[in-house]
Amino acid sequence: MRATAGRVAAVAGTVVLTGGLGNDAFTLPGALATAATAVVGLAANPQVLRAPASVRWTAISVYAAPHAGCAAVLVGERLAPEGPVSVLVQAAAIALWTGATWYLRPGLTARELVDEALAQELADAVEKTEETAVEPAPTYDTPQAQWWGERFAVEGGVAPGTVLLQHQQVGEGCLAIVIGAQKRGQPVPDISKPGLSAELDLPEELIEIGPVPGRGAGVRLLVLGQRPTAEAEAEAEADGSDAEVWAEIAATAMPGVELIEATTYEAHKELT
Repeated sequence: MRATAGRVAAVAGTVVLTGGLGNDAFTLPGALATAATAVVGLAANPQVLRAPASVRWTAISVYAAPHAGCAAVLVGERLAPEGPVSVLVQAAAIALWTGATWYLRPGLTARELVDEALAQELADAVEKTEETAVEPAPTYDTPQAQWWGERFAVEGGVAPGTVLLQHQQVGEGCLAIVIGAQKRGQPVPDISKPGLSAELDLPEELIEIGPVPGRGAGVRLLVLGQRPTAEAEAEAEADGSDAEVWAEIAATAMPGVELIEATTYEAHKELT
C-alpha cells in the first residue's frame, strides 16, 4: 500500500512539474500540494517521527527530500527565463527528479534507516543487560571451603577451577587437604607449588601435592606442614591419637594413606 502510494505521488509530482513548464498557475498550488503531501506522508509513518534520536532528523530529511525537490523545481520554473534552452534545462530537471524519486524511493529508505537504528538499539540494550547481569555468588558448605574458593580457586589464583572437598588437621603441625575439579569428569589442573608456597607463606619443602590413593585425577591430596617424625610416631604409638586421626582420614578422603611421622607445626588460622 505504501509503495503504491509512493509511486502515485511520484507520478502526480511529475504531472505538476510538467504543467508548470508553460503555466505559472501550477507553481503555488503545486508547492502547497507538495507540502501537504509531505505532512500527510510523515503523519502516516509515525515510526519515522519516533525514530531514535541518532537518525530521526536524517530519516525525516530523506523522507521529505523528494517533496522539497519538487517544490524547488516548481519555483525554478517560475523564475527561469523564457527560451528553448531554458525549457530543455527545466525538462531535464523534471526528468532527474522523476527518475531519482522513482528508483531511490526515499520513503522506503527512510523507514529502513529507522528499522536499522531500532535493531541496533535493541542489540545494544541486550548486550548491556548481559554485561551488567550479576552472576549469583557461589555457595560453600563450610568456612574452609569458602576460604579455599575465594583465595585459591578464583580466576588467576593458584588453583582455579577447584573446590575443597575435605580437610583434616593432622596434629598441630600438619594439615591434609583433598581438593577436586569443579567440573565432574575433569582432572584437577596443575597447581604451582611455588605459587602455593608464596600464597601460604610456607616453605616449598613443607608442601606435598599428589594423588589420592584409590582415586582418579579428579581429586588431589595436599599435605601442608611437616610430616610426623619417628619420635612423634613412637609417642603416637603410646597414646594412639595421631594413628586414630590418620585412620579417620584414610577411612574418608584418603584410603590407603598410612601414618609415617608426626610433628607439630603452626597451622594457618583460616583452616583451624
